[in-house]
Amino acid sequence: MPAFLLNRSEYIGNANEGQVLLDFLRTEQKITGTKQACREGDCSACLVLSGQYINGMMHYQAVNSCLLPLGLIHGRHIVSIEGLNGEILNSVQQALVDQGAIQCGFCTAGIVIAVTAFLMNATESSVDLAVDALAGNLCRCTGYSGIKRALHQLCQQFDLSHSQPQTRINDLILWGILPDYFSDVAARLAALPESISLAEKQGINVAGGTDLFVQKAEDLLSTPLVFIDQSESISISQQQCTISAATHIDTIRQSGKLQALFPQIADNFKLICSSAIRQQATLGGNLVNASPIGDLSMFFLALNAQLSICSATNQRRVALRHFFLDYKQVDLQEGELIREIDFQYTESPIRLSFEKVSKRQHLDIASVNSAMSVSVQDDKFKQIHISLGGVAAIPLYLQKTCAFLQDKKIAIDLLKQALAIAQTEISPLSDIRGSVEYKRLLVQQLLIAHWLKLFPEYVSWEDFQ
Repeated sequence: MPAFLLNRSEYIGNANEGQVLLDFLRTEQKITGTKQACREGDCSACLVLSGQYINGMMHYQAVNSCLLPLGLIHGRHIVSIEGLNGEILNSVQQALVDQGAIQCGFCTAGIVIAVTAFLMNATESSVDLAVDALAGNLCRCTGYSGIKRALHQLCQQFDLSHSQPQTRINDLILWGILPDYFSDVAARLAALPESISLAEKQGINVAGGTDLFVQKAEDLLSTPLVFIDQSESISISQQQCTISAATHIDTIRQSGKLQALFPQIADNFKLICSSAIRQQATLGGNLVNASPIGDLSMFFLALNAQLSICSATNQRRVALRHFFLDYKQVDLQEGELIREIDFQYTESPIRLSFEKVSKRQHLDIASVNSAMSVSVQDDKFKQIHISLGGVAAIPLYLQKTCAFLQDKKIAIDLLKQALAIAQTEISPLSDIRGSVEYKRLLVQQLLIAHWLKLFPEYVSWEDFQ
């Protein structure tokens, strides 16, 4: 039985936990400012704010209500566009009007929500960061120029660098961005009833739900669901990094610890879905999904990662490269969950390259994706791990290619031989994302791109011509 704040009111009821928030808002609550469009998290017309009280503060993020089941919002503050409206336009809405950023208006509510989330969380009034925060908000009328002008206006109008996280909500109220009632939300959430734990409940496990509710939203209305209650964590000790399975993709992307290990991770992970999806989708869910082109699978296969898998009575470890059994099949028994993933490293920063080729650079599924990590000693490959996606039924670890390169001195002829061996390990199919020939060419080019990026002191592009 979910209990949460919906805009200015408490909701405590018997709503179906498998119903997505979008349908609950529009059909049951008649709150129709939140728009229905793609139902895949690809357009952000359905964005709402989701607020949680964490470590003594309210934290808000923009989420896709079309993919968010009610079972995941207990104890939260859900804010639709109606929850931001007042008697007059607020500062965000006025900026959009001033700069001609509205035409048909269908996408406007989602844009207002995304801009508001940026203003609630950003540490500085950076237009570039504001544009990033709107990644995934589609607008087919304006050409985006008016929206960008509105972001410039807001960043000039409000200096976020002088607003501390603990006072941000009050500052936004004073600036006319948030309504006054936001100041009382934390106390009102604390007064909501506790959730009821059903320890013996059986059903489909749901973490973020960003794939499940694209594929099976109707079926899940009548299916028992178990919402995974785990916390996010990233820890590093003695050259081993451990990440809990419940950690969200954007938490990984923004982690200072991981940015120290992988200086490019923030940019690399911008190629993975939209900001709103990254804030909801989890590491464990992405791996269990077992997509042959799963971006996180590629990243962690290239780190030779290990999984800790647990049940009520047992715990075991499985190498990620052995976790994927066949198309959409994984080594996970009934009652088991991934608890965490870990990898070891010998140097920091880790020499790792991530590459993804898709029809669109951002917000798209890969045609082929790949990652490679290497360490070099005395001009030899001390360790090398290579992953490829989109070229087999599973996320593929290039075992033969890696074994061939291990402990050998880096040389052009050696790398060319490795390219040939890699071609024997893949089995791509022609599909909407490319022909067999195209994918085989991409594999070659991506491997060369990894080598050029990771050890330019040894190779150049001309060597492969």
